[in-house]
Amino acid sequence: MQRHLITSAIPYVNGVKHLGNIIGSMLPADVFARFCRATGAETLYICGTDDHGTPAEIAAKKAGIPPHEFVAQWYAVQKQIYAGYALSFDYFGQSSSTANHALTQHFARALHQAGLLEVRTQRMLYSAADGRFLPDRYVEGTCPKCGYAKARGDQCDGCGSVLTPTELINPYSSISGSRELELRDSPHIFFKQSQLVPQLRAWIDAQDWPNLSKSIAYKWLDEGLEDRGITRDIAWGVPVPADLATALGEPELANKVFYVWFDAPIGYIAMTQQWATAVHGEAQPTQGLPLSPQATRWWYGDATSDVTYTEFMGKDNVYFHTLSFPGTLIGSTEPWKKVDSLKSFNWLTYYGGKFSTSLGVGIFSDTALELLQDIPNGADYWRYYLLARAPEADDSEFRWADFQSVVNKDLADVLGNFINRTTTLAQKYFPGSLPPLGELTDADQVMIGKVNAALAKLTAAHQHTELRRAVEETRALWVLGNEYLAQQEPWQVIKTDPSRAATILHVALQLMPFYAAVAAPLIPLSAAMIAQRFGLSAKDFNPLPWPEKFEILTTLNYQPPTTSGILFPKITDEQIADWEVRFGNQKV
Repeated sequence: MQRHLITSAIPYVNGVKHLGNIIGSMLPADVFARFCRATGAETLYICGTDDHGTPAEIAAKKAGIPPHEFVAQWYAVQKQIYAGYALSFDYFGQSSSTANHALTQHFARALHQAGLLEVRTQRMLYSAADGRFLPDRYVEGTCPKCGYAKARGDQCDGCGSVLTPTELINPYSSISGSRELELRDSPHIFFKQSQLVPQLRAWIDAQDWPNLSKSIAYKWLDEGLEDRGITRDIAWGVPVPADLATALGEPELANKVFYVWFDAPIGYIAMTQQWATAVHGEAQPTQGLPLSPQATRWWYGDATSDVTYTEFMGKDNVYFHTLSFPGTLIGSTEPWKKVDSLKSFNWLTYYGGKFSTSLGVGIFSDTALELLQDIPNGADYWRYYLLARAPEADDSEFRWADFQSVVNKDLADVLGNFINRTTTLAQKYFPGSLPPLGELTDADQVMIGKVNAALAKLTAAHQHTELRRAVEETRALWVLGNEYLAQQEPWQVIKTDPSRAATILHVALQLMPFYAAVAAPLIPLSAAMIAQRFGLSAKDFNPLPWPEKFEILTTLNYQPPTTSGILFPKITDEQIADWEVRFGNQKV
């Protein structure tokens, strides 16, 4: 059996993420991880916060606290939010860990030994007002490619282009706002990734990735992959080790740190080491390969022969995960595990525009949970809706009315209706007990056959990480239960054939734990509520087994509900009207 290593793009530590960030990486990875665990596969889902770089350093300075304290505060906030969405990370770590420092420095030394690092003098923007060089996000200005007025020195949010600070038109310091900038020389380490183009292209050619992921990678290769500077003139980050600086003939480099996009993907490996330390008590070796045995079996050499590695990310991260990070792994000449399946996503927009914290436009991940905090499984409303509208092929829009429609029609009117009708009828006609099972009829067998055909489609959707299809096939299974009740009419049959009515309701009740199992990857909180009625566990790390087929069990442990609580209370028109006023209902 294959082991499944799963990573989702690590969110930047600074601030609360919007819903597009949730559906663009972490939630899809969670669904796949839950499915893999349910099939019995050994599964490791790794994520964490991306702690380094200029935004954290700038924000910490504005807050008047050291960067490590600032990062620790936001790490705790983000970890709590993701727990609210029932994201089942096996470990949620930090890129600022000592494990990542050791691994990043290890890779830099390996690239140097392979002849792929070179010191080059860069003409950097220097601000006399700030008394420092201004790398990356310390500089803002107009994008030279699309004209977006607030492009950053590393990337333009308007067109997605990767930039350098000196390319910006009318640049200014994002610290002081000063436009009195000058060019000065500063030595930096460059990763000669252009020398790896043949190997990268051959590797990408051999991958069976979705079109979006491959097309972005080929675009960069076809346009010419340039060497990349991997150090920055800031204090917060992984330091360039003194021995490497000396070996490169430029001791001044020891005063610099590695570029955040060099160390952040390495963080997946480091977070696995953090997991190995926290869960298995394995210390990170200080000599040789900086990986303990449990981490090694997921990432290094022959130990990974049965590992399938799947990554999830937004399309803006594809460059780094198809070229820069694999280039680091390939360039090291060491046998590191590389991604097998790379699932990338387009954007989730807010009425066709961008979510904006500064403008107060859109609904962000913490506030979304707060809106439904009075509903025990309220997080599942967001999970299900975001998955139903996953931006797989194209961008998708968040709209409040659409959110209400999907939740009410699918969760309340289909699954919730089936659960409520079945339990209510069973209690009415067979109070306090399980309706006895009689002989199954052709109608029962036809329904079972349809369920198993739909189950096969759902299983394939999960195996291929097709989220929208997984939602559609799960809903199709729920519809079959409602159709079965509507066609068999146990409320009518009870009048003339109580034994047959009992069998109908017994079969319907047997569908409920089955529905809990197949719904658990999508809506785990609701699945647990259903499963509890049958004495089953649906905890994060002890999931319901994924069914190979639906069949009528000879014994069923059913606990009739003591209350008539509704599984999915509907979202009202009044709530939607209120939320549209609070968060906006148009493109900005």
